[in-house]
Amino acid sequence: MKEIVTVQVGGFANFVGSHFWNFQDELLGLAEDPYADSVFKKQHLDMDVLYRTGETQQGILTYAPRLVSLGFQGSLGSISSHGTLYNDEPTTTSNVTTWTAGVSTHTAERHEKNLFLRSLYEEPDKSKTIDDRTVDRSGPQREYQDKDIVESLDKGVKFWTDFSKVDYHPQSLYELSGLWMDAWEFDNYGIGRDALAHGREEEISERLRFFLEECDRIQGFQFIVDDSGGFSAVAAELLENIADEYSNTPVLLYALRAPESYVNLGKQRQTILRSLHDAVSFSRLSSCCSLLVPVGLPSLSTSRASSFFCIEDENPYHCSAIYAAALHSISLPFRMGSLAPTTDLHHVSGAVDVNDVVQLLSGQSRRNKVAILDMAMPAPSLTGKEAGEKLLNCLHPVTPEIAEDVEDLQAVETMTIHGVIGPGGHQASASEVKDTMHVAYEHATTRPKFCHLSVAHTPLPVPLPFPSIFKNVVGRHGELLENPTAGPPSKGSLDVHSIPMAVRLRSSNAILPYLENRLGYLQRYGVDRGAPGAELVRSWGFEKDELEDFGEALSKMVFELKPHREVSSDSD
Repeated sequence: MKEIVTVQVGGFANFVGSHFWNFQDELLGLAEDPYADSVFKKQHLDMDVLYRTGETQQGILTYAPRLVSLGFQGSLGSISSHGTLYNDEPTTTSNVTTWTAGVSTHTAERHEKNLFLRSLYEEPDKSKTIDDRTVDRSGPQREYQDKDIVESLDKGVKFWTDFSKVDYHPQSLYELSGLWMDAWEFDNYGIGRDALAHGREEEISERLRFFLEECDRIQGFQFIVDDSGGFSAVAAELLENIADEYSNTPVLLYALRAPESYVNLGKQRQTILRSLHDAVSFSRLSSCCSLLVPVGLPSLSTSRASSFFCIEDENPYHCSAIYAAALHSISLPFRMGSLAPTTDLHHVSGAVDVNDVVQLLSGQSRRNKVAILDMAMPAPSLTGKEAGEKLLNCLHPVTPEIAEDVEDLQAVETMTIHGVIGPGGHQASASEVKDTMHVAYEHATTRPKFCHLSVAHTPLPVPLPFPSIFKNVVGRHGELLENPTAGPPSKGSLDVHSIPMAVRLRSSNAILPYLENRLGYLQRYGVDRGAPGAELVRSWGFEKDELEDFGEALSKMVFELKPHREVSSDSD
């Protein structure tokens, strides 16, 4: 087994992470549920890659994510920072040793659990026995309760824990004590640089070590970072420590942004601040990871990626669900590695680990460590002529600021397709998917230099707390209906139980606008003579020579991807 340690940093990252772990928990539950769809019975995924086993003091076995999550003080809502597996209350003793005078403790009133969380913790056995018969959640009484739960979540989710169905280890949830500020105030790289002062950095490092020391053979880190504000600085500090201690362990980093983070206040000073934050945040994070994937569109609701969803951009509960589905799909091949090469190729194919993906996308003839994420949710069925071409055309980017319809002869890709429906209305086998996509690439007018394909038979499960955002053209198993169903314009988990997925990570010069924008911001506002933001970045702790180093690194990234470089290298 090759383990992955996940680190979630910041508000929106934790929203995405909450959905991500809900998908994993749902897979675990469906595999053991005698009433579940048979497609979930043979997943052929090693969940130990993401999870750890443990035992409480009472001898009860536990199974929890190998996760460290960071957020504001008070961002956990009704859930204790000590997690949900153990009954011990966390200590309230301050770890700050630089203060010798009296200390007063202010404890915020704990938020009341919503209907969903009450149903989890007050009903540990979700099945009922009636007349010696076990009735699952599909029974009339349970369905009515589920309907109430779904409605309550749709009406209001304030914290990422409000819809989390996962039990977390006591070492997993960390609140940055003293940071009670609103996310709008924690809006730039400079303000986050001091967030790990007063021993917080060492506390977090100890939590990471707890999970790392249990690993037999770690394959990599999965960093999910809200990089729209000060949490990007927090992540960069942690990444520097990891680079010192685990220099040979690859880091796959998702730089996430919610649509609301793109709101432009219209003031010049705010424009300068946001532009410099974008440039500095990217420069620091990209220098500390192996592969960086920017995720988050300014308006997900109007994008082609959300063609089959009714999404409110201002609602992080909605947007994070879509991005989490993509991250789940990307992670599937990392969990196939423990399977023997000949093990049931009907169900899975194309196992890779984190380092394989990093080397594929950033270690080829062109050095590029920034990948584009495309997704099709739901993926179309593989029926009829040109089925593979249709699927490729349904992949749409959720990476911002990229060029559309560019031809890149040096592009490389890794794609994951799972749970797609084949002829006869059943999930297509791995071999059927591979054959179909091979034909599609053979007939494509433009195709990448290389593409690795991973396939899994199991679709994306839709857990109960998934938001009601499916349009009424989406069927029970994610199939697209010719005639929309009657009723409300959107559906949730009670009507849609699974979704076929296709995602793609690609290294392409289509990322050039994203890189060039950040290089331009840095030069215009921070480096050039008389730059209006020079004092601002100096207050963040960066001298001009550091900014020039950032600019040089960005210039190299841009140069590596310039089309004229390909022409010159081919002519040598």
